[in-house]
Amino acid sequence: MPRTRVDTSAEIRAVAAELFARQGFEKTSLREVAEQLGITKAALYYHFPSKADLVRGIVQPLLDDVGEVLAASRGREPEQFLAGYFDVVLRHRQVFELVIRDVSALAQLDLMEQMLSWREQTYHVLVGEDATPAQIAKATVAIGGLQDCALTEGPVEEFRDAALAAAIAALRS
Repeated sequence: MPRTRVDTSAEIRAVAAELFARQGFEKTSLREVAEQLGITKAALYYHFPSKADLVRGIVQPLLDDVGEVLAASRGREPEQFLAGYFDVVLRHRQVFELVIRDVSALAQLDLMEQMLSWREQTYHVLVGEDATPAQIAKATVAIGGLQDCALTEGPVEEFRDAALAAAIAALRS
């Protein structure tokens, strides 16, 4: 019987993300992650030399996907970005919840600057570079509400359409 190839790095990221989301970054040790996986700490360190590297490995795919959605949306209507953004948050739901719950970990890992840049790019896509404070407030409500909706349990397709309509209404009000 052929042996299935296991992506150990992906397994480590998945288990660590679950533990970090449940217990917090600071309260979760790499020993716990290794024990949960049934591997040695040395094996874990082979894939991720530090806890910071592990968190970066967990969060970076979310940041990369949002970056792709932002790049694809430049010069287009905000609806395209909002739809793509909802889908990214939904796809990375567990990681996004981890980010929201443990912002201090992001600051320690220098990921906060990357996320703040992401926010500025989001404003440029939604309301332009010379946006007024009122426009920025509308964009903040639209994107924040959309994020929260993507994290809400329920029938995703119906909820997605309603969330997008509400975000667009917030921008246009």
